[in-house]
Amino acid sequence: MYPRSAAPRGRPAYSNGLYPPPPVTRCYDYNHQSLGGVNSFHVPELQRLPPYEWNPPRSTSNVPPPHTPTMTNGRKRQNIEYSPHMVKRQRLDSVSHPLLGSPVIQAPSPPRHLEQVRAESSRSSITSYERSYSSPHFDIHPQGPAVPESFNSLQAYAKDKLSHQMVELFEACQQQSSDLERKERCRARLQRDIQDIYAVARLYLTGSSMNGLGCRSSDADLCLVIKGTFPVFLFQKRPDPIFVLSHLQRAFRSLSYVERTQLIRAKVPILRFRERGSDLEFDLNINNTVGIRNTFLLRSYAYADLRIRPMILVIKKWARHNQINDASKGTLSSYTLVLMVLHYLQTLKDPVLPSLQRDYPECFNPFVDIDMVPEGPKRVPPYVSRNQSSLGELLVGFLRYYATEFRWDKQVISVREARALPKTNSHEWTNKYICVEEPFERNNVARAVHEKMKFDAIKAEFAESYRILKDRKDLNSILPVRAVINKESSRR
Repeated sequence: MYPRSAAPRGRPAYSNGLYPPPPVTRCYDYNHQSLGGVNSFHVPELQRLPPYEWNPPRSTSNVPPPHTPTMTNGRKRQNIEYSPHMVKRQRLDSVSHPLLGSPVIQAPSPPRHLEQVRAESSRSSITSYERSYSSPHFDIHPQGPAVPESFNSLQAYAKDKLSHQMVELFEACQQQSSDLERKERCRARLQRDIQDIYAVARLYLTGSSMNGLGCRSSDADLCLVIKGTFPVFLFQKRPDPIFVLSHLQRAFRSLSYVERTQLIRAKVPILRFRERGSDLEFDLNINNTVGIRNTFLLRSYAYADLRIRPMILVIKKWARHNQINDASKGTLSSYTLVLMVLHYLQTLKDPVLPSLQRDYPECFNPFVDIDMVPEGPKRVPPYVSRNQSSLGELLVGFLRYYATEFRWDKQVISVREARALPKTNSHEWTNKYICVEEPFERNNVARAVHEKMKFDAIKAEFAESYRILKDRKDLNSILPVRAVINKESSRR
């Protein structure tokens, strides 16, 4: 990697990162449908989500963005010697004006009255929104033969029974715009109340709510970013998460719209709470900005191919049903499962996905200022895969890969490198049952699996589900589809 102050050879350095910031305030498009980039396909049957206003620092630079090479999709699985590099964490205590911190993905505070909410929502039309966003300046040269027009529809990948069941489950369970709007209203209300305590704080939705991989019943992840310099008696140079979360837990008791607050002292401490009178749950962390970075990385993968979101949703539902999707109980976190799916799709003979970080390092630079994170993915051109496998074929292949091909004892899953890497003697990988590399911090996101009994149960579930599904080709044989849909519908 290169230091924050240096640009890669052959690329210009800019004052705010490795690519120039946009000259004007923009709205971040949840759908990525107005951009001529990796996330630019149009899916008519999906509801559009509201724009999320984001105010990056202004720049007077007229330098064009760096050239983005064409993606390739001809890579095969590789095993090369892996030497992990330590990634420097983003500093959050270097803002010169602590009371004037710039928002990262700052959303406008929603109107306080229901009538205003409805009026504001009605103004968020496709036409008016797309006028507010100019396309990035680069030439698009998709790799390989163009995808047939018929494959611009998800139904084109659902010609068999298993694939059709996957589409049915996805369409019934995927997060709707109304679900996201509900989370956003609560987030904006919380931010106003938190800023009465910490004026420099900004609150952001992250995780599945924002990356396109959420369900209707998905909880909401929140990252509270506190920038600036504080008195030593408060934070000892930088905010202490437990101190801040304990303070917020006490303050939240006076909020009429929050209930059931619980401080969880995990490796990344969180404050868990619910919206009063509902089952919408929030997990709030302090300054865990890697969550913002990987939210936009996963979002770029999620919208790179029509099959990604249905694949991931079905696999998460399968894992949850079979009790191997709960990091608090020593099994796989949802984030780990997502990376496992992406890795499998990257390592096929004809890959469904590339490595975005490797092919476009300037767009997913882990050192770039956090304010610039949403801009990076917009400069990635479309990826066109030669692989036209159906959803059902990919699901069976995913189970087969982890049941029979992947070497758990010798390999590290790396989405960053789009390959399985050999384990080294690094403390991060030795004596670990499952090794899945976090794309930015390079640590092991599967560290929750630390008991052999749980590891064996995970492997057994992959093997048994593969054995059943390859013969029956019926999703109901490994997951009760109708029961899952009914349960999802009852949650909201």
